[in-house]
Amino acid sequence: MNNLELQKIANEVRKGIIISTHAAKAGHPGGSMSAADIFTYLYFEEMQNIDPANPKNPDRDRFVLSKGHTAPGLYAALALKGFFPFEDLVKLRKLHSYLQGHPDMKATPGVDMSTGSLGQGISAAVGMALAARIDQKDYRVYTLLGDGEIEEGQVWEAAMYAGHKKVDNLVAIIDNNGLQIDGKIEDVCSPYPIDKKFEAFNWHVINADAHDFDSLRAAFAEAKTVKGMPTAIICKSVKGKGVSFMENQASWHGVAPNDEQYEKAMAELEKAGEELCQK
Repeated sequence: MNNLELQKIANEVRKGIIISTHAAKAGHPGGSMSAADIFTYLYFEEMQNIDPANPKNPDRDRFVLSKGHTAPGLYAALALKGFFPFEDLVKLRKLHSYLQGHPDMKATPGVDMSTGSLGQGISAAVGMALAARIDQKDYRVYTLLGDGEIEEGQVWEAAMYAGHKKVDNLVAIIDNNGLQIDGKIEDVCSPYPIDKKFEAFNWHVINADAHDFDSLRAAFAEAKTVKGMPTAIICKSVKGKGVSFMENQASWHGVAPNDEQYEKAMAELEKAGEELCQK
């Protein structure tokens, strides 16, 4: 799939995020928007044997959303991939809905792991990657973490174990938008330098631009060549990417757009989509 096609899908993912959080009157649009291009690249280019008709294919690549609160972005990508109707995104966080505020592997088609407690998803991903080795399977496991999330100690326990066990079919992606619920990560509890920390735990580290598909393509291609150690891709991103008044604003971490903000955001995304169609 070429970059223009991926950009169009990513724009639709962003629409889905705005639609779902507006309908729910709750949710986490900021970090979902910063990861929209990552979700798009994973599900429409990178991961293998991902089939809505056979969601439990034992040979499929796995994805764990360690920063589970950005489920609106994952749900939008899964809907566009065909796991469930895009129109169902308005059911986000509704009582008895299969689209809860955090991913539920027992309820939501295409979700490989239930997540939400920050810091725990990467541990599950390490286990999945080790299971592939035990079962002599060649699937790969991807996990997405927030840069605020990696302040959690369990992240580094998992990283140490994965490095020690040389789990080279594991890729951790860090959405480095620089903001968490309380402000700048460097002010709250700085995890910098992120690259040096992962390197110290025996990981291969790649830096990438979260909003440039050439950069993402190169990063994931490089990760496939790495043997004997897991890979961390540190993706520099913009919180709220795609909607002008949301960009680089920590206040949009966990606040849904009201009616007026919804109309403005959707107008911007519609315009961006039209411009992409003219290329």
